[in-house]
Amino acid sequence: MIYILAALLPPIGLLLNGQPFSAIFNLVLCVVCVIFGLVFHILLLVPSAHAIIAVHMKREDRRHREVVDAIRQHGPPPGYPR
Repeated sequence: MIYILAALLPPIGLLLNGQPFSAIFNLVLCVVCVIFGLVFHILLLVPSAHAIIAVHMKREDRRHREVVDAIRQHGPPPGYPR
């Protein structure tokens, strides 16, 4: 659901994902891309692409931290090469 919100309303999607600085950057990016997007239409997709990539990277970072915390707490899985 956050990906759909990031694609349709990029700054709001980033804010709800806990990325306020990326949301501010994306808002500035939206303004610039709307101005230049009148001539180069592909630029209208840039803010949405930035938001989707930022949301994905944040989720992957969270998953990675969860795995690292689990390994620290419980030790490596059996058969894990050291």
